[in-house]
Amino acid sequence: MEERSLVERIMEVKERKGLTFREIGEFLGRDKVWAAALFYRQASASREEAEILKNLLGLDGDLFRAIMRPPLKGTLLPDVPTDPLIYRLYEIVRVYGLPIKAVVHETFGDGIMSAIDLKIQVDKEEDPGGDRVVVTMNGKFLPYKKW
Repeated sequence: MEERSLVERIMEVKERKGLTFREIGEFLGRDKVWAAALFYRQASASREEAEILKNLLGLDGDLFRAIMRPPLKGTLLPDVPTDPLIYRLYEIVRVYGLPIKAVVHETFGDGIMSAIDLKIQVDKEEDPGGDRVVVTMNGKFLPYKKW
């Protein structure tokens, strides 16, 4: 099954059921952004998660099998930065950009996060498995205006 077709079909099922990514994430025991990433084929479900979604959404056999298949991640624009850290940030946007956009729209409505009225915080979190980089972006929501 073609990825774009798969995304369209699973999003149609979600819309018909009237569920938010937050609700789906709660059923799966996952974050809403991860649930959105799953629906945008930027993550894959375990068999247990697929069974939950099959029962919750009434997925047919094709969709059930497809959501467990490892996705081809980062299918947005091909322009890739060369600096390793910037590349990784770019990779994050390529993989999670559409899911984050979907969650922002579900939460706030049709609009954008300001890149002008934006606070970014970078913190270090010590972890026995290796120190963690914590990047927090805090931007003003700007709704699209109708005229």
